[in-house]
Amino acid sequence: MIDGLKGLRLWPNNTRRNQITPTDHSSSLFLRSFLLALRPVEVIDRIFEFIFPSTSEMLARLTARRLQEIRHVFCRPCTLQLDSRSFSTALNYHLDSPDNNPDLPWEFTNVNKEKAKEILSHYPSNYKQSAVIPLLDLAQQQHGGWLPVSAMNAVAKVVEVAPIRVYEVATFYSMFNRTKVGKYHLLVCGTTPCMIRGSRDIEAALLKHLGVKRNEVTKDSLFSVGEMECMGCCVNAPMITVADYSNGSEGYTYNYYEDVTPERVVEIVEMLKRGEKLPPGTQNPKRIRSGPEGGNTTLLTDPKPPPCRDLDAC
Repeated sequence: MIDGLKGLRLWPNNTRRNQITPTDHSSSLFLRSFLLALRPVEVIDRIFEFIFPSTSEMLARLTARRLQEIRHVFCRPCTLQLDSRSFSTALNYHLDSPDNNPDLPWEFTNVNKEKAKEILSHYPSNYKQSAVIPLLDLAQQQHGGWLPVSAMNAVAKVVEVAPIRVYEVATFYSMFNRTKVGKYHLLVCGTTPCMIRGSRDIEAALLKHLGVKRNEVTKDSLFSVGEMECMGCCVNAPMITVADYSNGSEGYTYNYYEDVTPERVVEIVEMLKRGEKLPPGTQNPKRIRSGPEGGNTTLLTDPKPPPCRDLDAC
């Protein structure tokens, strides 16, 4: 490969080798395309020794090593273990593992096959692909809160599309988890109103109490903690969501708990451990739904009807 470079014109005829500038497009484009491969340091050293004069050998070697370091930085995600990747925020790639590869059999249960038929009935027969999101959600519920690639392939067969079309959806929406989660998947709202109201302290309390990092699963497989963007109840910030996969798709629930404190979220975890079910919504006993503490101070009576028309006659 290196010997082949000698027959190539890497710079214009009127330019010496030590006068290559960024404006020499023929040389810069060739070098860019050739060095994108970024082979081991020894090969790069030989390339620079040929291109640059011997007086620049030390600089060339330093540059070569720096390019190799950059290569390792960009390749680093490929060498990470699956357990260290975040769930729905992971880079959009898949690495086969013993419990997540396309060769593993996966299909809907008989009960969920009927649910899938009911979901498909909501869409025209020539638009089955419109059911991808609810079918993926059903598959995730069945599989304990996450989607293996074999489940995505099964959904692709149901809606009669290429698997890549399903992968595009599963990797786009953050509520689809592509690595294992706990039976109780706790999501802390991280958007500005909740953050101002202390969501970081709530997440820290959960992680410390459970002894895990974000997106890790506890040793008993009961809990995992993640972050989610706006949950849509900023007036009751801060808040968390509990996705309950402990009873499969039949008993699946997804509830919001608002006005939480670091102490209250620890109590919620302990209640879930004991199998207790707490009412969703505000956890502030002084509030009713999204009303102010202590009750309303305005709108204390039914508003007067508009004088311009008779509502009962409509």
